[in-house]
Amino acid sequence: MSSVASVALMQSVVEIEQHVAADGWNQRPRMFALVPTADLLVTQPSMAAALGLTDESAESGGIPGLTSIEQDGLALDQPLDEMLAKMVWPAAVEGCALVIESQMLPPSAEEQIPQDPKGAELERWVTKHPERQDVRMAVAVLRDGTRQAAIRLRSKDSDMEVLSGPDLVPNLTAALLETFEE
Repeated sequence: MSSVASVALMQSVVEIEQHVAADGWNQRPRMFALVPTADLLVTQPSMAAALGLTDESAESGGIPGLTSIEQDGLALDQPLDEMLAKMVWPAAVEGCALVIESQMLPPSAEEQIPQDPKGAELERWVTKHPERQDVRMAVAVLRDGTRQAAIRLRSKDSDMEVLSGPDLVPNLTAALLETFEE
């Protein structure tokens, strides 16, 4: 994992999270393909132009290393793990990012979890828990294993309060990396 890739991925995940945050809360999951901007300029010049990316801005260093392209048509009628297990990316896609909203509890709540809860039962229990936090997680990975995440708490809904780092959501990161395995 190069530091250049890590910086480019961090910039992408922060931009994606802010883009999604601009639409407010209570959103469906959103998936983004990440492509090298330099490749996009060569292979898709009309798309690059529509995004405001030009050879002149590339030469001046004014373009990001990665460009995110939102993917429409996600199969949201199935569990997230099943949807991700079916995803296949073309070679031109260097990485991907997923933004989902969820709820989390503090570690102290683990002892209170009902014994052997079923999926819907556990979900209802978490939703009613007084210490529940609503979160938006933007998780991004590259084919080479580089990873980054940005997490926004609904209770601290500010760009300045977004937590970021490579290891914040390890299970989701692993699931996204598997979308690149052949």
